[in-house]
Amino acid sequence: MYEFIKYTKEAGVATIALNRPEVYNALNDEITYELQAALKAVKKDAEVRVVVLTGEGKAFCSGQDLKAAAATPNRSFSDSIHKRYNPIIKALRNLPKPVICRLNGVAAGAGCSFALACDLIVAAEEAKLIEVFVNIGLVLDSGSSYFLPRLLGSSKAFELATMGTRISGQQAVELGIATRAVPLAELDEAVKAYTDYYAQAPTKAIGLMKKMLNKSQGASLEEMLDYEAYCQDIAGSTYDYKEGTTAFLEKRKPAFKGE
Repeated sequence: MYEFIKYTKEAGVATIALNRPEVYNALNDEITYELQAALKAVKKDAEVRVVVLTGEGKAFCSGQDLKAAAATPNRSFSDSIHKRYNPIIKALRNLPKPVICRLNGVAAGAGCSFALACDLIVAAEEAKLIEVFVNIGLVLDSGSSYFLPRLLGSSKAFELATMGTRISGQQAVELGIATRAVPLAELDEAVKAYTDYYAQAPTKAIGLMKKMLNKSQGASLEEMLDYEAYCQDIAGSTYDYKEGTTAFLEKRKPAFKGE
């Protein structure tokens, strides 16, 4: 079905792997459109409870394929961003399911933005995050100008953006960007600890909480208090709420269905 990504699904976990390892999973037109299609598929698939985004080979994603871009020197940067990159960022943030970045190697440029757009980053200690745009005279795109100051504050965000500073997986944890960093050999096990949890969790409630946290970035306390009440009505009408309360009263572990 896909040429430049790998898509697998098992036990409620969908894994999307960028698959151009020979160029460190650099982004040509085709891979960005395939990634958009895969994210649409997981949104519609009720069997998918959690998504893992990763890269094949040594890299997570090295950003725009500059050789491919050179073939169309008169292209519109804005057009490319709106058609290729922004839909991916919006899909990751709006997906009503948790998205875990399995950061196996370098994430540069738009690849760094993809990682930042995920809900959790589980990183190899050896991995590198680089806002590499400045090195070729460009500016942040694909949401990095939104994510960085919110995660780091304005001063550190400015440093990373304007100096193209490389940070390791372990440094990303210390800065509050990544959730966990482990040696590369332990990365799959660390990711599995999260997917095992989310594949059995109340997916609709988690999707609602993701929407709430997104909305809170630009909302007042009064707005969030109202939105919390609105979302609680929705969560309170789900199967998982009924199962959760029944399990509590029966003193057993709930068997959530994500419904």
